[in-house]
Amino acid sequence: MEHRKEELYSQAIPAGKRRYFFDVKETRGGDKFITIAESRRIFDNNTGEFYIDKNKLFLYKEDFEKFRKGLDNAMSFIETGIEPEPVVPESEFRKSDDENQGDGFFDKDEEKPSYTIDDIDFKY
Repeated sequence: MEHRKEELYSQAIPAGKRRYFFDVKETRGGDKFITIAESRRIFDNNTGEFYIDKNKLFLYKEDFEKFRKGLDNAMSFIETGIEPEPVVPESEFRKSDDENQGDGFFDKDEEKPSYTIDDIDFKY
């Protein structure tokens, strides 16, 4: 029998046509993690009905500080126009890939892809 854990904490933030959800959950091992979801109501011209488009990000404890720093950097750049120091230098990306033997985002012999996160369709 599958046991689904309840959210330990949940906050919904309405923002115009979008709604953001911050949920704290717990793994079976007792580690807490955050899911960040965005949902938006979209009108389908083909059916004449609205549907909800939802995207979700899972953020684990070991990545909290880097994620926070990356978000702070992006917001600072928007506010000041000054590019901050990267959270993780480019040299660390390759080092991490070598240590993980292909478990990293890029294989060590591959070049970075030419697409951006905006080019990826997250619909399932």
